[in-house]
Amino acid sequence: MAEVRRERADAARNRRAILRATEELLALYRPDEISMEQVAAAAGVGKGTVFHRFGSRMGLMHALMQDRALALHDAVVSGPPPLGPDADPRSRLFAFLDGIVAVVARNKGLLAALGHAVTTTQRPRADDGHPVYRFWHGHLSTLLAELRPSLDAELMAHVLLSTLSSEPILRLLERGEGERLAVALRLTATSLLDA
Repeated sequence: MAEVRRERADAARNRRAILRATEELLALYRPDEISMEQVAAAAGVGKGTVFHRFGSRMGLMHALMQDRALALHDAVVSGPPPLGPDADPRSRLFAFLDGIVAVVARNKGLLAALGHAVTTTQRPRADDGHPVYRFWHGHLSTLLAELRPSLDAELMAHVLLSTLSSEPILRLLERGEGERLAVALRLTATSLLDA
């Protein structure tokens, strides 16, 4: 029984090490320049471990993005204010917008790789039901509706989120101007709520 626990702990440790190594490599290289062998060496695990756990480079990239998005999800669902449920809706809205920008800014290369992995006819759309987008949109629209019931909160949440996938915004993030984007989104949200 103790050995099973150790294996599970080792597997969890290896997973964290692989994701951390991938993120560190993404800070230096574009996703298509990173091999599974590089990830394995940087994580201190065998190449077979990386393939067994993630299947492919694209599987690894998807897992890393889900891991980053899940951290934001957990902060919203059960974290402390201002993201967590005990904060007032306006503070939560602004903190959530900041959180989304942080996730996108931190993973812009990863998002670009995931976006290029599909053909243009399969490119993710706002209504495609992707779990990350669905959660982000649902939380934003709920907060907007709570703060201003007369607002078309569902549409406005799509509008706010759509800015994060535009080429000019991604270039802005590549230049390290995430805070500038966060301020702009907060100002836009303030205008929507106070109009």
